[in-house]
Amino acid sequence: MNFHDQLLAATAAERTALLAIPFIRDGAAGKLRREDYVAFLAEAYHHVKHTLPLLMACGARLPERLEWLRAAMGTYIQEETGHQEWILNDIRACGGDAEAVRNGRPDLPAELLVAYAYDTIARSNPVAFLGMVLVLEGTSTEVALQAAAALQRSLALPPQALTYLTSHGALDQEHTRFYATLVNRIVDAGDRAALVHGAKVFYRLYGDVFRGLDAARNRDLDLARKCA
Repeated sequence: MNFHDQLLAATAAERTALLAIPFIRDGAAGKLRREDYVAFLAEAYHHVKHTLPLLMACGARLPERLEWLRAAMGTYIQEETGHQEWILNDIRACGGDAEAVRNGRPDLPAELLVAYAYDTIARSNPVAFLGMVLVLEGTSTEVALQAAAALQRSLALPPQALTYLTSHGALDQEHTRFYATLVNRIVDAGDRAALVHGAKVFYRLYGDVFRGLDAARNRDLDLARKCA
């Protein structure tokens, strides 16, 4: 079994737990309200805007023996540039206030997700950041395109309101193949352990973003029922 397969096996339980979160399942089934979808986009903006700084930070902290991986960070940077603006455009197309999102703050789970990413790069092993890449891109390929199609039908959204999900879903299918080739080149036991640990933590932290969205959605629905 190559290391990429070992990584997937070691984090299978965390991945299953993430995909079982009701907000993700309802999104894939087209059962979210428009305001739920906009809330998701807002939180996505607040972590996606850190993608380039995190890739740069990771590349800067990698040791010389992983120079090949530093070069790969450059490839990711080219691919990921400007994706946060896609999200703001989607928010506008949904009738949301994109500038309020741009100038606002994330909910605590998204803030902690980003904080841990910076921390593990600076304090621990920068290779662990590849765990965040696994979680975000793996989740995207699993549900993004399905959710985009389902939400477009259920909410009657125009295509320009779904560019982040549709474009990211397609791109990340290519990225997962690239990612596997990178991970399989990692041979140091310490680097491998750091990546597995990082992926497990990122699955939990990214899941907390959706658990927070679920909690907010349930509060809104409870309030609506009480006021009905």
